Amino acid sequence: MGTNSVAVDIVVPSRTEYLALVGSIAECLARSLEAYSGDREALAFDLNVVLTEAVMNAIQHGSPLSSPDMLRVRIDIEGEVLSIRVHDSGQGFVLDELAERDPAALEESGRGIFLIRALMDSVSYRKTPSGNVLELKKKLG
Repeated sequence: MGTNSVAVDIVVPSRTEYLALVGSIAECLARSLEAYSGDREALAFDLNVVLTEAVMNAIQHGSPLSSPDMLRVRIDIEGEVLSIRVHDSGQGFVLDELAERDPAALEESGRGIFLIRALMDSVSYRKTPSGNVLELKKKLG
């Protein structure tokens, strides 16, 4: 793929009307990766799905309803690794407690983490002094 270095930092209010914006930014970024030898349209679609799910989870579970909280999304590409970090200030959850389940058995509202795990190479979640970070990685090479 060649060496790429990209850093995009997005800060938006913790409200659903910003989901399309965040997803569109990820799509544009994927389409701009000229050195990427894979299907850029498929990558664009996958990143939109992943970010929409991750940001929706952060809005629903990371901030009190009608909170003035802001969400931060950081997208980095370093070499052949794409990293996405979604920061929120909620109480958080334990990612490992969400067991791998059959997607057919999940309710519509329980499929976000399943989709994220299916589309990304690694998923981690940690608490930090300033909030929580969901980190997603995908190897582009």
